[in-house]
Amino acid sequence: MDHYKVIENALIYIENNVEQPLSVESVATTFNMSKYYFHRLFSAMMGCSLNHYILSRKLNKSLKLIESENVTLTDIAYQLHFGTQASFTRAFKRQYGIAPSSLRVEDKTLSQVPIPSVVKRPIKNINGDIVTDFTLTEFETIRLSGIVFEVDLATDDYRTKIRSHSKMLLNNIDETITGSCYVIYSDCQPNSSRFKVLFGIPHDIQIDKPYYFTVDVPQLFCAKFKYFGDLLDIGDVFITDYARFLKISKQETENSHIELIQVFDNIHNLDSDYHIYTPIKKLPIDSDF
Repeated sequence: MDHYKVIENALIYIENNVEQPLSVESVATTFNMSKYYFHRLFSAMMGCSLNHYILSRKLNKSLKLIESENVTLTDIAYQLHFGTQASFTRAFKRQYGIAPSSLRVEDKTLSQVPIPSVVKRPIKNINGDIVTDFTLTEFETIRLSGIVFEVDLATDDYRTKIRSHSKMLLNNIDETITGSCYVIYSDCQPNSSRFKVLFGIPHDIQIDKPYYFTVDVPQLFCAKFKYFGDLLDIGDVFITDYARFLKISKQETENSHIELIQVFDNIHNLDSDYHIYTPIKKLPIDSDF
């Protein structure tokens, strides 16, 4: 079974039928799957429950309907099967932080969000729960040369910043250099949204410019995950994957200043497959893992 294709088709089906009374059972039946398995699969692949996703897409649909002054909020609530305007308003405020009426009274606009992409990674079934495939491994000490900078997830356009700094490094190394490249995310301050990002390669390169560095990354015991695509686009899915891993494996996070390490197989292709290493405590593990 192509799990990715099933979920991709389910997202399109939901979008095309968002004004219908959708449920886990109705969607699962459409794809000839049991509602229990489909629910677990969807949650694992998308990082949220199917009901939560359906609700978010109904609210997303409502943004366009609110722009039309010919449709009342009560009509929108019934059209999208919220039951009452009060239920619709409560859900809308939880999602967007403002009442739907504010968009009309204060002439505000909120942009619709396109159908999300399905994050692709290996998955497996453990004790009846579908989780992202993982291994427990040692991340060996390595010396990296590259560029260091900070991003603020709360204020910066951090995706653009990380990509632009990555290109700065790649533009300063010889194209004959091959192998892996590393992106290391470190927490700058407790309870802070600011992170230090180290983008480097295991080669002795000398670049006489500000913010370039050579650093030794210590040995760490880690959980290792494999993804396809861009780490900056997986968002809450990785958070869910990691939470499921901790629950299933009964492991604990390590108190390390390094939050996670992303390793690309190809220095010159940051759209290639990559692994994520997250430091965890080295505890006795069940032989099943």
